[in-house]
Amino acid sequence: MRRLTLLLLVLLALAACGGGDTTAADPAARAVETYLTAKVAGDEDAIRAGLCAEMEAVLERELRTFESVADARIEGMSCAADDPAAASPQTVRCSGQIVATYGAEDTTFPLAAYRAVEEDGVWRWCGESQ
Repeated sequence: MRRLTLLLLVLLALAACGGGDTTAADPAARAVETYLTAKVAGDEDAIRAGLCAEMEAVLERELRTFESVADARIEGMSCAADDPAAASPQTVRCSGQIVATYGAEDTTFPLAAYRAVEEDGVWRWCGESQ
């Protein structure tokens, strides 16, 4: 399972390197996309690295969110900061959805708006926004 997760993250990173990467100039959006991908994959190290200091108290919850599902995946994710040139914090709005299989039934969770903050020169996910 860890190898599959690692392979998926590598493939996602390679895909992001393509010419159509709209988040290259939008580090807050890239941080949110990376965090959501790690959360769905259950990648503890990436979740820990992508979580802002303010949210460290909910680390266990974030680690366990999709632990009990057979198949969790992100479909059609596209994120953009409201103002990519602005300073921290940023509101990042994402389209797409997380699909999780519980038993034999797929449940969808629409992606929403999230807070991203820059800490020590690194953008991090910092919860949901409006």
